[in-house]
This record gives sequence, C-alpha cells and structure tokens, in this order.
Amino acid sequence: MVDIRVLLGGLWIALMLTYLLGDVLRIFAGDFKAGEIEGVQVTQVMWLGIAIFMLVPIVMLVLTLLLPQPGLRPLTIGAAVVLFLFNLVALPTYPSLYDKFLIAVGLIFNVMTVIYAWNWAE
Repeated sequence: MVDIRVLLGGLWIALMLTYLLGDVLRIFAGDFKAGEIEGVQVTQVMWLGIAIFMLVPIVMLVLTLLLPQPGLRPLTIGAAVVLFLFNLVALPTYPSLYDKFLIAVGLIFNVMTVIYAWNWAE
C-alpha cells in the first residue's frame, strides 16, 4: 500500500504536469498569442494571479510532505475543491478538444485528491 502522503503528492504533481502540458500544447498548436489571453492584453497583476494559481499544486505538494495530518486534510480538500470549481467554470471557454480533455483529466485528479484526503485516517 502506498503511503497517503506520497499518493497525494503524486496527484498534485500529476495535476501540475497536466496544466503545463496544456500550456505547451496551446503554444505548439498556435492557440496562444504572446502577451494575450482571449484577445485581452495581460497585465502584470494578471500574470501574478496566473503565477499564484499555477503555484497551488506545487505548494500543496510541499505542504503534503511537511504538515501534520490534522491541518493538512482540510487544506488539501479545500485546495482541490477550489481548483476543481475554477477549472469546471473555465472548461466551456476552451475551444480546443485537447484543452477540454486535459481539463477533464485535471478534474479527475482533483476528485481523486478529495476522496483520498477525505478518507485519510492516520
């Protein structure tokens, strides 16, 4: 049986890699114009927000390995639910099939994270 911390850490890594894969494919597919998102010029504040959003799985990976279980469990569930809802709302805005597929995979990783954290008894 895999240690729950390793399992949760792996799910956070898988989620982050899924996000990154979508970004890379968007660039190579030509669905990305530098400095713009959906025709809107990206500001420094928007880039900061994007950076913070993309850091959530990375920070959660570190916290999964460092925090004690009682505090980590609700934090893990909360972070996974927030990311799930954000991506669920954003799903219809992605025009490409590969983006929709990768967002759906990310949603599955979020659900798995919530289930494993919810059932985590130490």
